[in-house]
Amino acid sequence: MISPVLLDTSAWNRFRAPGLSAERTEELAEATDSGHVVVCLPFLLEAGFTAQNAEEHRLMMATLLGLPRVHLDPTAETAAVEAQHQLARVGHQRIRPADLLIAALADRHELGVLHYGHHYDLIGEQTDLRYDSVWLAEPGSL
Repeated sequence: MISPVLLDTSAWNRFRAPGLSAERTEELAEATDSGHVVVCLPFLLEAGFTAQNAEEHRLMMATLLGLPRVHLDPTAETAAVEAQHQLARVGHQRIRPADLLIAALADRHELGVLHYGHHYDLIGEQTDLRYDSVWLAEPGSL
């Protein structure tokens, strides 16, 4: 079973990818059903941005708003800004703001981040933010 993780759009957009194994799909379903998949406002806004129309947005939000949620607070906001500064010192300040907020929230709430992109590994390696980087699938497999 997956330990509690914040969901990133890079993973969400690939939940139904043809290359995702049936075993991993079942593991994600169990984690979601048991409340181990968590969302936050930056993720919700990114996911909603991908909707093609109002009906798709409504259906998507009906699903996502039913998941456990963590909220931004001044501590997480400050941590995200500091992480961006730490990344700027090593030439990586162009990480998407939503990803920095998700990483800061994961650190703040002791959650992992479920994703499919190297940027969460980079944030974890180059900043003070600490969280488990949980790949949806092996990099490059989807």
